[in-house]
Amino acid sequence: MKNLIFKSLMLAGALTLAWNCSDEPPSGPKQPEYLVTSEAWLLQTDADYIIYPDGRVTNAQGDLIGTISFLEGTSIGVISDLQGTPISGNVDVATLAKLEKNTTIYTIAGPVWHLIDNTGDYLIYPAAEGATSCVVTDPDGNYIANLDLATMNIISLDGVTVLTAGGDIGALPVLNPGDKFTKQPDPVIVSSSSEAPIIESSSALPPSSSSVASSSSVQSSSSAKSSSSSAKSSSSSVKSSSSSKPAGCPNIQVKNGGRTGSGWATRYWDCCKPHCSVSQNTSYHSRQCTNKGKTESTDWGAQSICSGGQMMACTSQIPFTVDGCDDIAFAFAAVPASDGGSCGKCYQLTFTGKGKYIENGNGTKGDMNTEAIKGKKLIIMTTNIGGDVQQGQFDIMIPGGGVGMFNGCNGMGWGGQGEQYGGLLSDCEKESKYNATKYVKCLTDKCNSVFSNDSQAKEGCLFLAGWMHAAGNPMHNYVEVECPEVLKNKY
Repeated sequence: MKNLIFKSLMLAGALTLAWNCSDEPPSGPKQPEYLVTSEAWLLQTDADYIIYPDGRVTNAQGDLIGTISFLEGTSIGVISDLQGTPISGNVDVATLAKLEKNTTIYTIAGPVWHLIDNTGDYLIYPAAEGATSCVVTDPDGNYIANLDLATMNIISLDGVTVLTAGGDIGALPVLNPGDKFTKQPDPVIVSSSSEAPIIESSSALPPSSSSVASSSSVQSSSSAKSSSSSAKSSSSSVKSSSSSKPAGCPNIQVKNGGRTGSGWATRYWDCCKPHCSVSQNTSYHSRQCTNKGKTESTDWGAQSICSGGQMMACTSQIPFTVDGCDDIAFAFAAVPASDGGSCGKCYQLTFTGKGKYIENGNGTKGDMNTEAIKGKKLIIMTTNIGGDVQQGQFDIMIPGGGVGMFNGCNGMGWGGQGEQYGGLLSDCEKESKYNATKYVKCLTDKCNSVFSNDSQAKEGCLFLAGWMHAAGNPMHNYVEVECPEVLKNKY
């Protein structure tokens, strides 16, 4: 592994990355009286409690100290500590004062320099040895710029626009994973209610659900225009601990010296044996299956069903989420054929809220579905290549996403797979005359019907209608990351 160009020299409460040596650790931001990371209620009793719509309860300093469970259909709840012991009952949040956000949670994947000025809020990652620039993200972890090490300017992804001067970054504060106000896994909250009460507010909270939609070709598109955005109600769904999926959000680490850029996501499922399951293509084999994608095989020399053999993609490689990780999901994907050596590499795609083929007079934008997934992140692991996949494009494996150039799905017992490029979602777009408000329901109905005899494939199809909100060809910024275990375990 390459050495970092900037090495860690000090550990004094927070890790200090050295540019110029300093005897004093960087100071953090001045803390307000109440540290509030989003709109919340304030309960003042024997102590101050900050209550969030998603069920978290913190103290005045922002430390998580418990959760609140609401009685169904009411604004009344019981606060319990982290061990589940009740500490305050009959709390009616409708009668409480409301607090506005005054503190930012920073999403980071490793030690970063932190720069705030009148132009923006920047997180600067150390560069790999020999690199000429550093990756710069916004507080949500979106890749937005590069720090040019020759000029020390932070330059936009267009390679021209100077956003601000980085200056002596060694004098900047440093944030580390685990520091206060860097992103931590959300707690799993048990509640007797399916929903928390609503905070009346003129400002919408972030979008709730979303869905990936694209094709194994750039021919799939979402052309609908809408001025309305599907915003999440402040009545956030309370999480359940009954899921069988692993709990806790994996720590995603940016790969030093890895690739970065921007592009868009498409979708496909051709049932063919993946490129990375072919013995001569790689020694790091992606799984392959027989028996309609259910029985794994290690006969890497066996032929694909798309060339007369028996091997095919495994339906276990559908997209998935994990508990405590609402805005991050995981999937497998094809990359351009020119990246044929990319088997087993991982990338973080951060959706911008825009659509590849959705335009108005002011340039590219998104419809309500692509806008609904703005800021969400999809971590993908490469298992395949595509001759019709372009640079910056990631072709996500989603059942019902379209068979693309090849079709090995005829013997699966599934219903019709929709448009060759774009699949079931493309059918919904055309059937609704590109009315984006109808995509989610239409796609949900088609997933349930087409995959009625294959619950695993149906779950993968519904990921497009659910987590990705039926978003057609959403644009993203991407950065190469270290592969998390949750993906490697399914690779």
